[in-house]
Amino acid sequence: MSDALFDLEIFTRRGIPLRAFAAGERIFLEDDAGDAMYVVRSGAVDVISFGNVLDRIGAGGVFGEMALIDDAPRAAAALASEPTEVVVIDKPTFLALIAEEPEFALQIMKLMAERVRRKPPSAAGN
Repeated sequence: MSDALFDLEIFTRRGIPLRAFAAGERIFLEDDAGDAMYVVRSGAVDVISFGNVLDRIGAGGVFGEMALIDDAPRAAAALASEPTEVVVIDKPTFLALIAEEPEFALQIMKLMAERVRRKPPSAAGN
């Protein structure tokens, strides 16, 4: 399970919206347009590609951030693995958080570095 944890208070202070998903409900599919990133408030989310679970994101964890950074389609699907509540961060909010909360930007960079380092060696050259 991913262990990058975010302080949820930063999102509560800003009034960023929450969304609930039932167990098994899709949050997004691979190749969808990426219009938001998500922080898990409660529950868990499986990040899946070609039927393989790449990561399970628990409370305080983040997913979907890559599409906001490079404006590319989703690289994987995300499904709630249990009843889950997430903070939904759209692109304007993401950019504001990056500009106004340096710690948030640093956490995103650390998360992405961690994920790149975890890739199997055969996937690193792709």
